[in-house]
Amino acid sequence: MKQRLITAACLLAVLAVVVWQINTPVLLIAVAFLSAVASGEIMKCAKVENTFIRVVGIIFSACFQLFASAKVLEPWVSASIWGKVIDAVPNIVYIIILCLVFFLAMLKDYAYTTFEDVSVSIFASVAVPFGFSIFIRLRDMYVDEQFGIYLIFYALICALATDTGAQLMGMAFGKHKMAPNISPKKTVEGAFGGLIFSMVLNAVALTLYNKLAVNVIPQNMATLLLAMVLPTSFMGMMGDLSASVLKRNFEVKDFGKIFPGHGGVMARMDSSLFTLPVTYAIALIASKIF
Repeated sequence: MKQRLITAACLLAVLAVVVWQINTPVLLIAVAFLSAVASGEIMKCAKVENTFIRVVGIIFSACFQLFASAKVLEPWVSASIWGKVIDAVPNIVYIIILCLVFFLAMLKDYAYTTFEDVSVSIFASVAVPFGFSIFIRLRDMYVDEQFGIYLIFYALICALATDTGAQLMGMAFGKHKMAPNISPKKTVEGAFGGLIFSMVLNAVALTLYNKLAVNVIPQNMATLLLAMVLPTSFMGMMGDLSASVLKRNFEVKDFGKIFPGHGGVMARMDSSLFTLPVTYAIALIASKIF
């Protein structure tokens, strides 16, 4: 428990620095780090033996974040210049190149590189980094960056509040198992408790943020976000369960040990990797409606 508390305190300190410098490349560095580590964790758990594929996948995962937004390198590189680079070579081109490199590596070292290894590596090097890139996409989505920053908090609250609420309610009132073959400790009562806790915490967070940031969240958008707390939080629970399925398939207890007492990056961010895309989709749809 002591180790968990120390690690949590350190993570909160790092988070505070990232939030303080969120409009600088510090966010890019943090997201690239998380993306690279998470990608490496999945490939390691999947027992991908081809070192070349693992190294290339990890590097690609980090570099993928460079193309999340035209403003990602400001103030080092202006948005107008970097935006032209992104427009000239879309993300899909890099993904196709990565797939070709992986399959060529499989052909060269076919004796110990299976199609399953390549498939897992592509997933770890594309899907996972895309999820993390939404931190940057949300920040830079609106002219008023305070709005984008709130959306990041919204996605994280939906994930973390649901997880915390589910644990507390599950320990206190849990009787009916939700998915005993996947995660025996999760209960239906805990799930409902997590969803309710997420709704309450999001309502409080929205009210406080609007007061501190002088009403940056329009009323129609605030109403939509609160209405979408339940489905977004539910997707966070699905992210947690999906990570549990992967661990069972890989026959491992945890994805990693980079955070003592807490496990790996995937252990901390599995729910967020589902709530972030949902939040991004809500924001995209809302931008067309409002």
